Amino acid sequence: MADTDHKHGEMEITDQENTYNGFIKFLVNGTIACLVVVIVLALFFR
Repeated sequence: MADTDHKHGEMEITDQENTYNGFIKFLVNGTIACLVVVIVLALFFR
């Protein structure tokens, strides 16, 4: 059976935090890249 003696806040979560932070950086950089592409298209292909 599963161990049911889990105590909140005792789990090691550095890997999850690093993954989340990497995902957020990816989204921010991807959004900026998309905005740059849209701006370049708007300026040069009127």
